[in-house]
Amino acid sequence: MALSAVEHGDGRPVLVLHGAGVDHREAEACFEPALGGVPGLRRVYPDLPGMGATVAPETLRSADDVLDTLLAFADEVTGGAAYLLIGHSAGAYYARAMAARRPVQVAGLALVCPLLPGVRDVPEHRVVAGPGDIGDDDFRSYFVVQTPEMLERYERYVAPAAALVDWAAVERIGERWELTADEPPHPGPTLVVAGRLDSTVGYAAAVDLLDVHPHASLAVVDDAGHALPHEQPELLRALLAEWLTRVDRAR
Repeated sequence: MALSAVEHGDGRPVLVLHGAGVDHREAEACFEPALGGVPGLRRVYPDLPGMGATVAPETLRSADDVLDTLLAFADEVTGGAAYLLIGHSAGAYYARAMAARRPVQVAGLALVCPLLPGVRDVPEHRVVAGPGDIGDDDFRSYFVVQTPEMLERYERYVAPAAALVDWAAVERIGERWELTADEPPHPGPTLVVAGRLDSTVGYAAAVDLLDVHPHASLAVVDDAGHALPHEQPELLRALLAEWLTRVDRAR
């Protein structure tokens, strides 16, 4: 099946996978400022199945089916060349599995607020900035920095995707959301970024990845929740820049 995607730039492919309930626009808004100024990167932002402009046919009934679809998409758009993988939330869940399946092709892996099996110790939602009474319920439960600037980002890059989501397909796939394959961890340069106040997936399971991935850097960011890419853009940019340096060194 075909995935809808937008691309920017030329060079080594970088696949950036968004989370559940949104589309490529959120990932593009959060990661393009960090990647767009780096020469030699072809940034590819697909819509995951059932979200954005990508249809999820009835044949997609599990996370394993989505993973196979994403691997086929990556193979097609990269032509078998080495590429980088970045994922946020559920996108990070799939990115980690893709990197495990393609250890040679994936030259670097970045996981931001990753959804992982064994999520635990998830903190209660807490607002750290802003009045706490602006925006809708989805905004207030997603962001811990609830300023007018963050509300504008939410209304521009996050909320519009809700109307495009095939919730029946998302729920169908979600009934079998755990991947069945037990693959070895990605051996290449890895970045793990978690929000200390992430009330969606927490940060404890992400910390565990430091002992699993042999070349991982870990950052647990205070005053950031699941919307960390919006709330801490400059720090995310710096962490991604360091990761890209390690990727180049590994070449």
